[in-house]
Amino acid sequence: MPKRVVQNATRTLRTAHSSAGVTPAAGLMRINHIVVLMLENRSFDHMLGFLYAGQANQSPLGQPYEGLTGGEYNVDSKGSKVRVFQIPSNDPYLYYYPKSDPGEGFINTNAQLFGTTTPPAGAQAANGGFITNFGATLNYQQKDTGGHWNILPGTVETDIMGMYTPNQLPVLSGLAKGYAVCDFWFGSAPTETLPNRAFALMATSQGHLDDTVKVYTAQSIFNLMDANHCTWAVYGYDQLPLTQQLVADITKAPAAHFGKFQDFKSAVQTGALANFVFLEPSWESQGNSQHPNYDVAAGEALIHQVYTTLFGSSVWNQTLLIITYDEHGGCFDHVAPPSNATPPDNLAGQYGFQFTRFGPRVPTVLVSPWIEAGTVYRVTQSGSAAPTPFDHTSVLKTVEKRFGLPPLTKRDAAAPDVGGVLTLTTPRSDNPLAGVSAPVNGNPNQIDDHVTHLQQAHAQCLSEIPNRSERKGIEHHDGYPTFKTGTEAAHFIRTRGTSIT
Repeated sequence: MPKRVVQNATRTLRTAHSSAGVTPAAGLMRINHIVVLMLENRSFDHMLGFLYAGQANQSPLGQPYEGLTGGEYNVDSKGSKVRVFQIPSNDPYLYYYPKSDPGEGFINTNAQLFGTTTPPAGAQAANGGFITNFGATLNYQQKDTGGHWNILPGTVETDIMGMYTPNQLPVLSGLAKGYAVCDFWFGSAPTETLPNRAFALMATSQGHLDDTVKVYTAQSIFNLMDANHCTWAVYGYDQLPLTQQLVADITKAPAAHFGKFQDFKSAVQTGALANFVFLEPSWESQGNSQHPNYDVAAGEALIHQVYTTLFGSSVWNQTLLIITYDEHGGCFDHVAPPSNATPPDNLAGQYGFQFTRFGPRVPTVLVSPWIEAGTVYRVTQSGSAAPTPFDHTSVLKTVEKRFGLPPLTKRDAAAPDVGGVLTLTTPRSDNPLAGVSAPVNGNPNQIDDHVTHLQQAHAQCLSEIPNRSERKGIEHHDGYPTFKTGTEAAHFIRTRGTSIT
């Protein structure tokens, strides 16, 4: 892909237009509830690249939008240029793109961004290795007979260049247009799920760059809020949340802090919503996390559920909803991640990585009745130096600024907050999703019921905590549980989670 596009993208950062004259601090003080829905493994271009393509990549407010033009390309394994394309709506696997799980993690991300797994110091990313890396990943998956890769029929390496259109994702796109979209929001680290989720909740991954480590011991935003008499809650979808096990300082927190989606709905309906709420999708292969290549339509339904639960409720005018994705998951994006990230701590990183480089862009949408429709929200350019862009620690910075909390690490101390998006002087009463329903997958259940790696991580964490019977003297089992199906894993997680509370 031509470097011009990437370089221009990092030079033209501007803040969202504000006609109402509301200061960021004043806007943020209207918010008593910050709700975060973090989904899985999709890049910005893959989900929202064509959002404003019909308007020459400009929002209705006249703000520039760093979307796709259709000319962006990668070179395939035969040396041919292959451009991005809109996924055909009649494709039987429309909601399963890119039809297999792309390469994840630090090594694969390097290959996608730099064309090599070991880029030299100071190398400039060109985002040109997505096709060849996906091709190498497919080749590995096809040879790994013991894996559950669910490579759908006809999948080829160039499928990684398929992008969704606004009509195919009416919920995410409708909220992005109806409220605010952040077109320069990056993953906190150029790697996979658990380190990025750690950054989102602790502003550090403690040097880790893969999903091998399941439990993070740094201080979390939840612990910080407890210490400052603020409220928080974490909700899974149909079982208790994985986050409770991943974040060590809340694993033994009172059960009232945790629940399922129905508990979130009840908290909203009764006006008992916490100051900070973190929502998880379901982790099954047939769930709603949107992890490639699981059903994207199911994730659209989840976003719709979250939004409609909040919209019009008694807490709606006091709520900021942030919809984001933990990492790009190997999906194509044309913007090179900036290299001005602040290392969070003095820990030595895996592979010698210094945490000065962000991960690829991820879709992020900000929703509140105090946001002007059609907003494209970016960090203000000031002077000649490139500004620190939004990343997952911007969520932490926003929470900290709103509730008067100190930073957790150097990363969230340096992060920009999103309070400036709340520009209106009176809350809106219109509903951008009025009449909009989540899309229906015309070809459901194409992914087998296998155990996902996050289900396995959840089960592993739970198995290490003695349940009530084991605490009474029954010998705790050795080793980690194994399952034949995702349904078995879900049952273990559900019953084990209940037995240790």
